[in-house]
Amino acid sequence: MADFFPRTTPGEGPGLALFLNAGDPPLDVLADLVLMLDEEGVDCLELAVPFPDSVTDGPVIRRSAARALALGVGLDEVLAFIAEVRPKLRRLRIALLADWSHSLKNREPGKTLRAIADSGADGLLVHALPPRLRTAHYTAARAAGVPVVTTCYQQSNPGTMAEAAAEATAYLYLVAHYGRSGTAPAAGHAALAGTVTALRAHTTSPIAIGFGVRTRQDVETVGACGADAVIIGSAGVARIEQSLDRGGDVVDGFRTFVRSVSPNRSITPERTGS
Repeated sequence: MADFFPRTTPGEGPGLALFLNAGDPPLDVLADLVLMLDEEGVDCLELAVPFPDSVTDGPVIRRSAARALALGVGLDEVLAFIAEVRPKLRRLRIALLADWSHSLKNREPGKTLRAIADSGADGLLVHALPPRLRTAHYTAARAAGVPVVTTCYQQSNPGTMAEAAAEATAYLYLVAHYGRSGTAPAAGHAALAGTVTALRAHTTSPIAIGFGVRTRQDVETVGACGADAVIIGSAGVARIEQSLDRGGDVVDGFRTFVRSVSPNRSITPERTGS
């Protein structure tokens, strides 16, 4: 099973995960960008199959998804992309994010999970999975050998939090607050420390915090509250959009962004295997 957020020395900063929509930038450019993330020591790419009208995303990510959808990018194209790029990576893990209604609802679950495993994806986060289907999904994912990313909120009820923690076999995504991506919790990320501690009682998988993380200071705050990793979405996607709008070099522009937010920790680009 993939080790998403390895730490090599005590006290180093949290692991770094970045969210992008597959197809934004276009897949040929994205391939170069993914290799750059690997070179820069990023731990995980949350790579989304684009889907429209997400109720949990702010305008930046919604525009990104629209650009990717306009290029005809769907689940099959994303799996082919992962299969092409994943063998070239030394460190970076890829967690596939797929919306249940848009990408998975009309597919046979077992066959789809096997295709995801065969692509080389290191994990799967299913967005908006109906609660009644969770148990079957966890069982089918285990059978297919696909590590699962689960999610919960600080405001989730204790039973939901315990289930999400127990079923996370890739990592647990603690969403900082109810609302849309790109917005920060009113009390700040430091207020999540108690929630992280409570979740530890139910899981040995890494805990990653996302929503509203934009700067290196935000990253350091998340690390200080005990999380294993931080997930950055809208801030990075906005940098992609800026480069596309200005006709700039998308990969170089994103490299600058990555270096601006990367935590102060040792980097081991040589990590290979699963």
